[in-house]
Amino acid sequence: MKRWLALAPLTALVALAAVFAFWALQRDTAEHRPDALIGRPIPETLLPLLSGEGELDLKTAAVGRPMVVNVFASWCAPCRIEHPQLMALEARGVRVVGVAYKDEPENTRAFLEELGDPFALVMVDREGRAGIDLGISGVPESFAVDAQGIVVGKISGPINDQTDLERLIAPLDTPRHP
Repeated sequence: MKRWLALAPLTALVALAAVFAFWALQRDTAEHRPDALIGRPIPETLLPLLSGEGELDLKTAAVGRPMVVNVFASWCAPCRIEHPQLMALEARGVRVVGVAYKDEPENTRAFLEELGDPFALVMVDREGRAGIDLGISGVPESFAVDAQGIVVGKISGPINDQTDLERLIAPLDTPRHP
């Protein structure tokens, strides 16, 4: 009898592990994939503008014209690496909207003054709300958003070269029918 009592905690632990494993195998992990937003509307996240001219939500910024939303920060070394690619997008006439992630506005301004400003507008995400809504895993991350506000492409990490850049914006050129 005492031997059975000694094995009870181990038996309970094994039973809990089996229940957890069964639950984990039955879960739909599609919501947690890095590309979970592809095919969905850009989230409505109200953020202040870096220019100080009020607030705007990502969805309003997106509707009516294709764009690339780039989540970046002045403290992010890979953001410096990708910056020339963002400047190239802007030079090609692609509308680029920046989201300054967990950054101080004065640091963001200095970053853009130093490297150039490819953004049609910059939104300030000091608390990381947009980062959560977009499901980012870090900075930089870029989202291609069509004229209807639907996310059609994503790159996690820096846009390193012309190939990455073309892969990101290719879906913007593809006609979409509801």
